[in-house]
Amino acid sequence: MAADKKLVDEVSGWLRLYDDGSVDRTWTGPPEVKFMADSVPPHQQFINGVATRDVVVDAASGLKVRIYLPENTRGQNHKLPVLLHFHGGGFCISQPDWYMYYHIYTRLANSAQAIVVSVYLRLAPEDRLPAAIDDGYAALLWLRSLARGESREAWLDYRADFNRVFLIGDSSGGNLVHAVAARAGQVELAPLRLAGGIPIHPGFVRSRRSKSELEEKQSPLLTLDMVDKFLALALPVGSTKDHPITCPMGSDGGSEELEGLKLPPLLLCVAENDLIRDTEMEYYEAMNKAKKEVELVINGGMGHSFYLNKIAVDLDPDTGAQTTKLVNAVVDFINRH
Repeated sequence: MAADKKLVDEVSGWLRLYDDGSVDRTWTGPPEVKFMADSVPPHQQFINGVATRDVVVDAASGLKVRIYLPENTRGQNHKLPVLLHFHGGGFCISQPDWYMYYHIYTRLANSAQAIVVSVYLRLAPEDRLPAAIDDGYAALLWLRSLARGESREAWLDYRADFNRVFLIGDSSGGNLVHAVAARAGQVELAPLRLAGGIPIHPGFVRSRRSKSELEEKQSPLLTLDMVDKFLALALPVGSTKDHPITCPMGSDGGSEELEGLKLPPLLLCVAENDLIRDTEMEYYEAMNKAKKEVELVINGGMGHSFYLNKIAVDLDPDTGAQTTKLVNAVVDFINRH
C-alpha cells in the first residue's frame, strides 16, 4: 500500500511530506550539496585534534547528544568551557552528525578549546514545537545533573567547566538559544552557570515579508519556500510566524516581551546578505531597548549560514576570511565570559 501514498508537499529539495503522514528527508537538490548532509560516524580517537561520541542523556525519551572533545593541550587540570549546540534546519531537517556541522564545530572546539555538546533535536512535522525547545532544555538540565554529580559522563566529568556553559545555535537553532535561555532563567541551575548565548543567523521572522526577504538572494541553505513551509510545519497548529518562538521581539517591535526575561549575555551573529537580516536586526534593537546585554558581529557580503558550506569556505577567499572572522568572534566572546 505504501506505493499508493501521494505527495502532499515538498520543501526546496530537503523534505517531502506524504498524505499518510510520512516524511522523506532524502536530499534531492543539486548533487554537489549532498555531501554536507552526509552523516559523519563518531570516532573516539582524536582526528584533527577532536574526538566525538554519541551519548543517550535521557533513557526514557531516548534523547541523544553528540560530544566533540578537543585534545588536551593545556594540562590535565585545565577545565574546558561547554558549548551546548542546537542545529538548524527550520526545526524540520538536519542532524548533529551532518558533515556541515561536523566540519565547523570540530574547528570551533579546537579554536575555542571548548567541549561542544550538540543535541539530536526532535523534528517537525512529526514533533512540532515546542518539542525542540523541550529537548534543548532537557540537555541543559542533563549538564546541570553532571555539574551536581547526579549523573556521570566520562568525557565531561573531569574536563568540563560547568561554570562556563554557553548556548550556541545556527538558524532555527538560534531561536532555540533564545527560547532555552529564557526558560533557564526561571530555574536554579547552580552549580552550573549559563555564561552566554550565541545565536548565529537566528530564524527570527514575521508574517509580513521584510525588505531583506524581498531583495536578498536565495541559496540552497535558505529560500523563502523553506522559511514559509518549514515554519508552517513546525510551529504549533494555528500559529503564524508572529509566534514568540519565531518573533520574540513582539508584534509591534517593542521590548515588553523581552524586558521580564532573565538572559545571559548574548553574541548575535548576522550575515549582511541574509534573507532574514532585517528581522534579526529588529531583535538586536529590541534587546537593546529592553536593556539586555547583547553584542553584534556582522559578516559582510555573506548569506545565511555561509560558514556551513565547506566548499565555499575552502575555495572562496571571502567566505574563508569571513568564516575565520566569525569563529574568532565566537572564541573571543567565550574567552571574555
